[in-house]
Amino acid sequence: MLEKIRVIFAIPELRQKILLTLGLLAIYRVGWQVPLPIVDADAMSAFAKQTGGVGELLRTVAVFSASQLSQATIFGLGIMPYISASIIFQLLGTVWPPLERLQKEGEAGRKKINEYTRYATVIICIVQSWFYVAYLAAPGREQSLIQSGFLEDGRLPFIWQFVAVMTMTAGTVFLMWLGEQIDEFGIGNGISLLIMAGILAGMPGALLELAGATSWEVGGGAGTGKLGVEMIPVLVALFVGVVAGVVFMTQGQRRIPTQSAKHVRGRRVYGGTRQYLPLRVNQAGVMPIIFASSLLLFPQFLFSYLAKTIPESSILQSLSESFTRGQSYLYNVLYIALIYFFCYFWTAITFNPKEMADNLKNFGAFIPGYRPGKRTADYLERVMERITYVGAGFLALVAVIPTIAGGFLGIPYQAASFYGGTGLLIAVSVVFDLVQKIDSHLVMRNYSGLLERN
Repeated sequence: MLEKIRVIFAIPELRQKILLTLGLLAIYRVGWQVPLPIVDADAMSAFAKQTGGVGELLRTVAVFSASQLSQATIFGLGIMPYISASIIFQLLGTVWPPLERLQKEGEAGRKKINEYTRYATVIICIVQSWFYVAYLAAPGREQSLIQSGFLEDGRLPFIWQFVAVMTMTAGTVFLMWLGEQIDEFGIGNGISLLIMAGILAGMPGALLELAGATSWEVGGGAGTGKLGVEMIPVLVALFVGVVAGVVFMTQGQRRIPTQSAKHVRGRRVYGGTRQYLPLRVNQAGVMPIIFASSLLLFPQFLFSYLAKTIPESSILQSLSESFTRGQSYLYNVLYIALIYFFCYFWTAITFNPKEMADNLKNFGAFIPGYRPGKRTADYLERVMERITYVGAGFLALVAVIPTIAGGFLGIPYQAASFYGGTGLLIAVSVVFDLVQKIDSHLVMRNYSGLLERN
């Protein structure tokens, strides 16, 4: 492995791409720490540490969006507005004919859609940051989150609210630009690498939290509410097992055999080769977990807020507890059901069996035992429905591992979510994509790939 790393940095073009990517990620990490000038950092830190409600919302969103909403930094919104805009246009492309025609125009259509996506990102940023800053500046809290020097009669003036909104919008637009620079001049997918960098940055803190919740004596955790040192090997084995499962399912494929038609030209026979059409088991990626988590955060936040506003209502208290992450059977059941729903929904959007069958037919290939055209499309759809069921089950298991670990082993939820849940799934997926990009450069120069044996 050391020899392969040496070879990577011995190739000038690949070395330049890697160093540029690392430099741009370092710029992102610096901006990630710069708070908005109007915010009281100490009060914001105390506010972000609260359990349930907004604190839980901020921590969950941070995993998916490379954001720092809990500290209100210039990159506070992260890259989530751009992801939201991209998803909106991807969904519109399946139902709006003008956008569908643009998608089929190749590179020119893709550039036009990217342009529309950037405009939509700016609009989403302005709306989200305006509501976010208005929430931070809302009066009536025991401790104000805004520095007293910026307040007039207990309220934040419009000019400072406008400056904060423009600062957060510019921060997200700058992150979008960083991602595009990584795509064009660096290596790997820029947006995915920004999200992974945010996840990895939170892992040391999760490890310290886990260490603080561990009693470093054999049996010392009994009756103290802490983990005993004998649980460390169990946690290591669980972590390795989750990583192995994530790798297995991320790389898992159903290979459909295809046969190309034979062509006789003169005395030579062309075609007739047997190939495979790979269908990914986890076709939807991590998007179903993101959608399901985001959807369940709203009732969780709403009922938690109402329960605090009307404390004498037992119904609201019960609903608030029912939608609390990691503490409710109802929450976990709804979480799994939504993951299955969004797995099939996202797969139906991204996987088009009719188009794939038409492509096979145009290239003179067919699936043995099935006629080209509708029969082939129906077969591919049946196969994808079955493997999507398995992929959805895997995603659901990964999503509830933090709850299982927290409930049965007493691991803090924040630590379990980083080392055994969605964050780990995102990080592994991005790393595999990055390794494939590096391998393409190595193979092009007749070197073996990173995961190949010499």
